[in-house]
Amino acid sequence: MATAKTKKTVKRTSKPKTAKAVTTKTVVSDNKNEGVMKGFFARKGDPNENILTIFKSPRIYGAIIGEIIGTMLLAMLMLTLGIAQPIYVFLGIFAITMAIHGISGAHLNPIITVGSMATRRVSAIRGVLYIVAQIVGAWLGLVVASAFLKGGESGMELPTMAKVENFWAVTLIEALGAIVFAFFFARAYAQKCKSTAYALVVAGGFTLAVLFAYIISVSFFSMQNNFIINPAVAIMYQIFPSSGDFGAICSALATYVIIPMVAGVIGFYLADIASRLSGEQTCCDGK
Repeated sequence: MATAKTKKTVKRTSKPKTAKAVTTKTVVSDNKNEGVMKGFFARKGDPNENILTIFKSPRIYGAIIGEIIGTMLLAMLMLTLGIAQPIYVFLGIFAITMAIHGISGAHLNPIITVGSMATRRVSAIRGVLYIVAQIVGAWLGLVVASAFLKGGESGMELPTMAKVENFWAVTLIEALGAIVFAFFFARAYAQKCKSTAYALVVAGGFTLAVLFAYIISVSFFSMQNNFIINPAVAIMYQIFPSSGDFGAICSALATYVIIPMVAGVIGFYLADIASRLSGEQTCCDGK
């Protein structure tokens, strides 16, 4: 009798195991049918952040200050050091990104902010505030660099941007630089929990974009000082100080602001599509 009871008990407990196995198979099968691109356009930032809630936290004010200071330092770096020493540019961008990364994400460039907005990494209101902060920071950087140069005795002047005589050449160079930098920045998001890796990818992407732009402009088109790859710096340094020629202003806006930001969106999407198709797992998954 004891043996019979034991057998019945075993039979009863074995049924739920079979049911669990069937359920697991069904879930796995459903997941395979979902597709790798599902949720591609889903919001990746704070879902509760909007114009009514963003100012309730002091963090946004810290982020704005970070973008102003970071962009000011970036503008000073490019206006004084320029591209004469790429290794120094790399180290400068790396240091600035490391310092600002934890405060605002260290966008420091409307190309990056617009790309982040288009891929829904940041809210529209945060993006607009960042761009305004970047323009203010670029203006401060220009003021500080100009003040030091005018107050010195060396007679040095800020590099003068050449006129956009070859519109399409300069525009394509700006677009290529924007795509390269935006692609690298989007890839840096996969390492956003690791400040050092994040800053290395960002600095490497910007330096590579500058090198591409410099080599193409000098070697292929015999042009110098024709690219900026930062609409905020371009607005304060190239567009506002320009003459009252309306056509020249529109041309500069298209070359240094509008097309680079569109190209930046393309760079972000290229990075995200490649990441989705590869099934990449970020360093912050599960944290």
